[in-house]
Amino acid sequence: MKFKNIIYTVAVTTLAVLSLGSVAHAATDPSSSASSTTEKTTDWSNPVVTLGSSLTDSQKSGTISTLTASLDSNSTYSTLPVNGSTLVKYLNSSGSTFNSDSGVWSSAMVQKTSSGSGINVKILDYNGTNNITTITENQYKNAALTAGVTDANIYVTSATRIDGSGALAGVYAAFAQNGETLNTKQVTAAQNEMSTLSDITQANKSKDGYTDSQLNNAVAGAKKDMAKEGSNVTNNQITNIVNNQITNNNLTNIITDNQKQQIVAVLIKIRDSGALDSSDFKSQANKVATNIQDGAKDIFSKLNTSENRNFLQKIWDAIVSFFSSIWSAITSMIS
Repeated sequence: MKFKNIIYTVAVTTLAVLSLGSVAHAATDPSSSASSTTEKTTDWSNPVVTLGSSLTDSQKSGTISTLTASLDSNSTYSTLPVNGSTLVKYLNSSGSTFNSDSGVWSSAMVQKTSSGSGINVKILDYNGTNNITTITENQYKNAALTAGVTDANIYVTSATRIDGSGALAGVYAAFAQNGETLNTKQVTAAQNEMSTLSDITQANKSKDGYTDSQLNNAVAGAKKDMAKEGSNVTNNQITNIVNNQITNNNLTNIITDNQKQQIVAVLIKIRDSGALDSSDFKSQANKVATNIQDGAKDIFSKLNTSENRNFLQKIWDAIVSFFSSIWSAITSMIS
């Protein structure tokens, strides 16, 4: 009996030691879920600078100087490397064909801003030259909105001429590092949107009366209108919304029926991604549209936008009121 008790005691002690060892390993093993959670930063007080892995040491230094030029001299920031694997993780789900060996040069700085400030994007020249060849500021804004980015200043640059995909993947990675992992379906929809809008701009950029700002303003306005309808907005409603936005932005005689259907398809994917379920989506879409219009006031002041129509309506109402008062005065004198 004593022998059995001794065996039982040894067994219990051994199990306890093994359990403690497992707990200690989980606390120190960087691959454990507990450790990865503690490694994530949730403090956006410092901007995040994403750096393409293909940059030389000299280019890294120049990129950091370019991206952080707007910061105070005593400001601090963190850096985040972006490589081919980052491109694969965030961009390939929408049809891109990056691989782990793909080069990355375009870089970004993400600076979280106060609630309700919206998404602002600035492409910065590197040594006096804009080396982002494909993605425009407005395309970055709309893609970030669809992906679920909220309230951020985003600065983009590249030391070499490149399309700018690496910078966008870096923005997504920066949010993930700060504990705000974006919805995969929304990121995929964002990439599809950006590719489609970029193709439409390339096809129309030489046409009189067309600008990338008009197209992206139409899409941002469509998102805002969709958000008003909610996640149950139908395909027919989306089509009507697109038609109205194309008209409002004076693109009726420029955007082809095929391109219009592409835009509708993009917005349907955005709806299906769950983006409209976010309470922030509507306000962020409104901010993006306002930001685009503010950045191209010379264009939008001439357009038949709802804001301009409201202004003209007020003038007309004033004219009608003026002549009505005169007529009333005349009739009262006659009577």
